[in-house]
Amino acid sequence: MILDGRPPALLKTRRQAFYTGPMKALILAAGRGERMRPLSDHTPKPLLEVGGKKLIEWHLEALARAGVREVVINTAWLEEQFPAALGDGARQGVHITYSFEGRDHGGALETAGGIAKALPLLGDAFWVVSGDVFVPDFLFDAGQAQAFVASDALGRLWLVDNAPHHPKGDFGIDAQGLASRSAEPKFTWASVGLFRAALFEDIPVGTKMALRPKLELALDQRRLRASKYGGRWTDVGSPERLASLQTPGEPSSCA
Repeated sequence: MILDGRPPALLKTRRQAFYTGPMKALILAAGRGERMRPLSDHTPKPLLEVGGKKLIEWHLEALARAGVREVVINTAWLEEQFPAALGDGARQGVHITYSFEGRDHGGALETAGGIAKALPLLGDAFWVVSGDVFVPDFLFDAGQAQAFVASDALGRLWLVDNAPHHPKGDFGIDAQGLASRSAEPKFTWASVGLFRAALFEDIPVGTKMALRPKLELALDQRRLRASKYGGRWTDVGSPERLASLQTPGEPSSCA
């Protein structure tokens, strides 16, 4: 089969050649953080501190260590605080571009809607990580990113053991390394992944849309890969979970 006059093998070769450098990354930081109130009434969750650094700074520094230099941050709630706190990212060794959902659309667009708005800033494939998870051991590995680009996958998720607030989990992992509804045991998405723009290109900019329907679409096409992440992970969704990280000996997984 020939596409645009070029055989598929050549298309894949050129696609791989295009991504010789590190990928860009999107940090999701637009949410209101209702469960984090009253702390989030005045400070967006990703700007709350753990271990003397803002949550989002842990991600920025990890991305910089991995060689990722271009980072997009989507914002909505108290979004003016992000440029004031982080500037252009030079202090963390990256260059930050902001995707202002509040300014442009009056509020947060949810995860898939936020990704769709940011697509012009991201390229064909990119990292995504939630700004309100604590994953200090996660490596944004360039080799993993290149393997993803070379595959036909639309997404790759890193999964963790289920937290008490989400005991049934999200997906299992089948023998082919694909996310599965039926495989056991079930794990929880760690809010870290790799995605292709093609999964979101049909979403009109400004549309509010959750991520789950897009994950289900990729899963149905057997193009959603999954891996187990065994490092420290906390969904920092409440003042109690935040407080648990301020003491020595953080658990490897926390509600």
